[in-house]
Amino acid sequence: MLATALVIAAGLVYGFMPRAQPVDIAEVKRAPLVVTVEEEGKTRVMERYVVTAPVAGYVRRSGLEAGDAVAAGQVLAVIEPARAVALDPRTRAQAQAQASAAQAALAVAEENARAAGAAAQLARQERVRAESLRESNFLSEQALDTARTAETRARAAGQAAAHAVRVARFELETARAAVASAARLQAGGAADVLQVRAPVAARVLKLLQESEGAVAAGQPLLEIGNPDSLEVEVEVLSTHAVKIAPGSRVILDRWGGEQPVPGTVRVVEPSGFTKISALGVEEQRVRVIVDFASPREAWQPLGDGYRVEARFVLWEGDDVLQLPTSALFREGEGWAVFVVEGGRARLTPVETGQRAGLATQVLSGLEAGTRVVSHPDDKIRDGTRVKPR
Repeated sequence: MLATALVIAAGLVYGFMPRAQPVDIAEVKRAPLVVTVEEEGKTRVMERYVVTAPVAGYVRRSGLEAGDAVAAGQVLAVIEPARAVALDPRTRAQAQAQASAAQAALAVAEENARAAGAAAQLARQERVRAESLRESNFLSEQALDTARTAETRARAAGQAAAHAVRVARFELETARAAVASAARLQAGGAADVLQVRAPVAARVLKLLQESEGAVAAGQPLLEIGNPDSLEVEVEVLSTHAVKIAPGSRVILDRWGGEQPVPGTVRVVEPSGFTKISALGVEEQRVRVIVDFASPREAWQPLGDGYRVEARFVLWEGDDVLQLPTSALFREGEGWAVFVVEGGRARLTPVETGQRAGLATQVLSGLEAGTRVVSHPDDKIRDGTRVKPR
């Protein structure tokens, strides 16, 4: 009976004895550490030209395709007059009536010019007679001045009438040109066209108006640019943008190539904007422009509007004492870890520095080679028995 009681007591002691908690063990080590901010960006052509329609009309179908090379001055689009207006019967009748009215106005202006010329001739003759009478003292000085003023006024009226004749003639030519254009289009003849030419030598990036059709003045027709001159546009949070400066190193990754591509920050735009995230949260973001720092051959497959991942290097060190960030937890106002010593977890305060996602710099409190609990939970206390998972 005594032996049985001892076995039962031993079993109870063993059953209620604290067991070692299985934990994940990590080691404090020295290694390179790079602190980065990662955001998604896209490539864009540095010098982009949007070619628009200078006037309203009917654009012909373009024979260009995206990727075609164009020379400076090459015709990119041909715009005809608006067909609905040029071929409308009421418009043609109005144009003919305007031409007839302009011709009548020209006749009136010519008659007025002849009348003004006759009046000027009469005023000149009156002035000559007044001067002759004044020499014989048969006319006062005031009457002579009046005759001279009348001659000057008549001469000015004649010149004004001559200008009116020229204006009426120009209006007649304009009206006749409109009538001739409408008649030529109605008869199936070729219309006067406007050619839109390329401002620089480049490649076609995008066709915004491929088929023929009516276009409004200022409507975009196509975009051209040099795809070899690319830059990267990245939208970063404003809290991260204040840490990025022109000249900062950037690593462009996940763009489809085998190797990351180095880059350099060229511009951090001075103004931000509000953007709604995928979770519906308002964020203040800032555009950062990045230049490629490697030859074109390293990123040859990239084109305009391609997606890339940009990692902005904020801080880096070659030999940094570090541990997994998951091993840290708050202890009062500072940070602490559980160090594994003799199979037990020992609470140890630490001072941390730079943090790079999964790794954190250790300034004091630990040494290289120290083993720590990488994912401590609420079951771990100071002195708790632990064992590697």
